[in-house]
Amino acid sequence: MKPLLLSAFTATTCLGVGLNAHRAALREDRSGLQPCTFETVDLPTWVGEVPGVDAHPLPTALAAYECRNHRLALWALKADGFEARARAAIERFGAGRVGVFMGTSTSGILQTELAYRARDPATGALPAAFSYGHTHNPYALAELLREHLGITGMATTISTACSSSAKVFAAAARQLELGTIDAALVGGVDSLCLTTLYGFASLELTSAEPCRPCDAGRNGISIGEGAAYALLERADPDAPSLPADAVWLLGAGESSDAYHMSAPHPEGLGAQMAMQAALRSASLGADAIDYINLHGTATPANDSAEGKAVLAVFGERVPCSSTKGATGHTLGAAGAVEAVLCALALVDGLIPGSPGTRALDPALQMNYQLRGAPATLRHTLTNSFGFGGSNCSLVFGKVRT
Repeated sequence: MKPLLLSAFTATTCLGVGLNAHRAALREDRSGLQPCTFETVDLPTWVGEVPGVDAHPLPTALAAYECRNHRLALWALKADGFEARARAAIERFGAGRVGVFMGTSTSGILQTELAYRARDPATGALPAAFSYGHTHNPYALAELLREHLGITGMATTISTACSSSAKVFAAAARQLELGTIDAALVGGVDSLCLTTLYGFASLELTSAEPCRPCDAGRNGISIGEGAAYALLERADPDAPSLPADAVWLLGAGESSDAYHMSAPHPEGLGAQMAMQAALRSASLGADAIDYINLHGTATPANDSAEGKAVLAVFGERVPCSSTKGATGHTLGAAGAVEAVLCALALVDGLIPGSPGTRALDPALQMNYQLRGAPATLRHTLTNSFGFGGSNCSLVFGKVRT
């Protein structure tokens, strides 16, 4: 694929709002995980809750979309001046030439959970004010942003579990290559809800302590929430007006295990295919990658399968880590959050560490980074793997050094 410029990007997670909060946390190897006190949840687990989300209600004009997921979406959109950059692109290209590509796993499902609590005791009817289409419906996220920004171009939400907001980069890249749009707002938003917390706990996949990716004693995930965005544009890599540290999407690879509904292929075959496809898309060899942001959920099966896949494609050379010990697993937002962390790594020259991990599982043969470290980086790769074997790998880089 032709390189696409990330002309702006931002992230909001339990580490804070905006890029500087994430920079500081990465430099300090700091985690934002806390014991779960969310809503009425009574589980012995840690979560990555974004403080203050409920203090940011939607504007009156968008009141129909009111839910926690959309509060987080619009609050995060303003960080780092991202909304202003998006509006400038809309002005430059035209409202019909900018696309919206968002990823989420559960969207505004918390609003449905709250509605079920308020059912009519006699009839069981949901409250009249509840609107599935504007809250719980996954497309509501893209529709909200489209309406808020005045975009009339194509809009879609991808919901493929934990690969959702990585796959939006690939979907947008295809449309930019086809020429149907000139710029794309891509990203992901997922917020805490009872369904995911109790659901993952019922599968015995949550940890009673902060998650420990790739650790010999890892025993489950820490669920988080977050929102991340990037603006993708076609641009001339040799344009003198572009800064030397500009970040580009260089390649995207997707695959499907078709192995099991909730477990990865034990040898990581689908993960291998996604990484290899991303390298082909970027016209790069495995030796060109300087850092890998692992999916690294801290479950025994996922980390084992991904470790085998990374070994098969890259050997033991490439430094890698999982940042989910810092942010928690933000599920449908994870791909976009970790894409932004890879972009920050390129700009700042810092390989992120792995908060929470104490000692690498000796069965995982990889160059795993427990602590962050300065490094000269030109190309990074990030992995996102979802339930059902939906896999996506993205390659980011600096075109000029």
